[in-house]
Amino acid sequence: MASGTLYLIPVGLGPGDHAVTHPPEVLRILHGINSFIVERAKTARADIKRLGHPAAIQSLDIHELPENPDTRWLDERLKPMLDGLSIGLMSEAGCPAVADPGALVVRRAHQLGIRVAPLVGPSSLLLALMGSGLNGQSFAFHGYLPVHSNERTQAIQNLEAESTRQQRTQLFIETPYRNSAMFDSLLAQCGPETLLCVARALSTADELIATRSIAQWRSAPRPDLERQPTIFLLLAAGAAPRPTQQSRRR
Repeated sequence: MASGTLYLIPVGLGPGDHAVTHPPEVLRILHGINSFIVERAKTARADIKRLGHPAAIQSLDIHELPENPDTRWLDERLKPMLDGLSIGLMSEAGCPAVADPGALVVRRAHQLGIRVAPLVGPSSLLLALMGSGLNGQSFAFHGYLPVHSNERTQAIQNLEAESTRQQRTQLFIETPYRNSAMFDSLLAQCGPETLLCVARALSTADELIATRSIAQWRSAPRPDLERQPTIFLLLAAGAAPRPTQQSRRR
């Protein structure tokens, strides 16, 4: 018997999501799955219901992913797939397995020879990069920067220096209640001509995408980033290459 498929199912990026749509084929696949591995069961149930799953939500087999799942836990959850059952993997928001512990599930599925199928849906990182106007030909995502101020300062300086050397857009995130501290650190540490984009609450009614130089941000009204998911994007002065004339589908 062929193994089942691990479907990676994106979900909305926040409350009041008004712009994100799932293609009919994605919804068809989701509606045919009754077993899920999720980051948080409560929000997963709400998203599954919002996306129109035909089954009673209480009847679905939903397992929360531990913070540090061991091989035994992963194998127990994935074992039904070896008998042909397909399972959906869902993050708390956006794409599973990107800045998300679900990557461990995906890796173990590959090790067991289980088919992995990522589905189309919202990605906060790509939406932020698309909307920033920064270099989309060379970019890197760094996850969370250090919490302590001295280490965070060094990390920002390193990212700015690398952006200059590599002509690279740097993307990173912060825990929402520390967004203001991150914003202050960026204004204090980066050069005045470095470009900074803040992309807040993407695809929701509170969405903000704004790109300015550090000098402009220092004199502009502060954006309200408190307790809202935000992507920070940084591009050092002179780091953006000219666009190529060759056009490719992406």
